[in-house]
Amino acid sequence: MTTTAEGVLGPGQAPRPTGKVKAFLRLVMIEHSVFALPFAYIAALTAMFRLDGRMHWRELLLVTVCMVGLRTFAMAANRIIDRELDARNPRTAGRELVTGAVSVRSAWTGAGIALVVFLGAAALLNPLCLALAPVAVVPMVVYPYGKRFTNFPQAILGLAQAMGPVGAWLAVTGEWSWEAVVLGLAIGVWIGGFDLIYACQDVDSDRAEGVKSVPARFGVPGALWGARACHAVTTALLAAYAVLTDGGAFLWLGLLIVAAAFLYEHTIVKPHDLSRLNRAFFTVNGFIGIALFVCALADLLIRGLTL
Repeated sequence: MTTTAEGVLGPGQAPRPTGKVKAFLRLVMIEHSVFALPFAYIAALTAMFRLDGRMHWRELLLVTVCMVGLRTFAMAANRIIDRELDARNPRTAGRELVTGAVSVRSAWTGAGIALVVFLGAAALLNPLCLALAPVAVVPMVVYPYGKRFTNFPQAILGLAQAMGPVGAWLAVTGEWSWEAVVLGLAIGVWIGGFDLIYACQDVDSDRAEGVKSVPARFGVPGALWGARACHAVTTALLAAYAVLTDGGAFLWLGLLIVAAAFLYEHTIVKPHDLSRLNRAFFTVNGFIGIALFVCALADLLIRGLTL
């Protein structure tokens, strides 16, 4: 008999495929879509409000599929490319590709499916989205290699994430928007900043392995100051977006909540005490995206966006 995560299998029974699917979803940390997705929704809904004042559910669904598909591809590619480094880092030695819970072949298969889903959803949106879709893929693949040639791989990550709101706006209108660029830069700088914090826990391993990063090059205090600067810039960019889109009281309330969350995040992580780093990374940053989305949605509904 064979024991699996789903239970005990009888003689001659093959393990159910759901176990592999669950392992793959753990590999790509599917729940972390919460970080970038709210900003794509803000861009898409603002574009709908400006376009005709009503919610376009089809486009919103396709934007969701695009975002999750591309992020899943990016995470799978990241894990595949970094699997040898992960095996030598005590913090990441338990990842699915290292332990064998997911094979490299399965990871590539999942990445390929996610990429096809992304491209298919882009094709269903409009020709411009499909034409620009390969551009969005490039930084997703370059990022995991970044730590091998630059001390600032977070800048590549930020560029990759900045394309989400821009793509979401294009999905709705088929036209370029500088407002979406400002929002995209805000999310890119935000995610780059909190990745600086996250990277602090690997500083010893990175230096031992020759992995390049801001904490490895400039130390944990330098990385945390860099994160503070990034989040100050993020706040300014979000304020600029609110001005450019004529945001109302609820959107500005959302910005105040974000600013307060940033202040809290940077009070609980200190150079000599990283014990609450996961709270800063997962809880606070997840809250920031959701809180700003709720406030932005409320603002648009009050201003006349119809469901």
